[in-house]
Amino acid sequence: MGETSSESRGAGINTNTHTHHAIDYIEITVTDIEAAKAFYASAFGWSLVDYGPEYAGIQGDGKEAGGLRLDSEVRAGGPLVLLYSEDLEQTVEAVTAAGGTIVEPIYGFPGGRRFHFADPAGNELGVWTPAPE
Repeated sequence: MGETSSESRGAGINTNTHTHHAIDYIEITVTDIEAAKAFYASAFGWSLVDYGPEYAGIQGDGKEAGGLRLDSEVRAGGPLVLLYSEDLEQTVEAVTAAGGTIVEPIYGFPGGRRFHFADPAGNELGVWTPAPE
């Protein structure tokens, strides 16, 4: 069965396993974080790290592969796919130059910074970079 623990968000994440502009993280929105943690731990044996009452990181293969994020409703389109970037500002420029729309400008979170964009078809994705060491 999966385990949960509490850590500082981003602590222990091996940033050497990230690839620039590759799919890096999947965020699953849930309306009951405790029920979701119990479900995924029981059904799939996932190990989870708590980052407060609204977020749990999904651990796997020596890195954090995704997270369960508490929200009041599950958004259309399913889980949020996050890409990794070595240069977030340059990636914002590349997304807009290619015809994407920034739907959430760059913002900080305990493990780094990220932004969300919509591709020309309307799919929302995010791009993140870790906090400086």
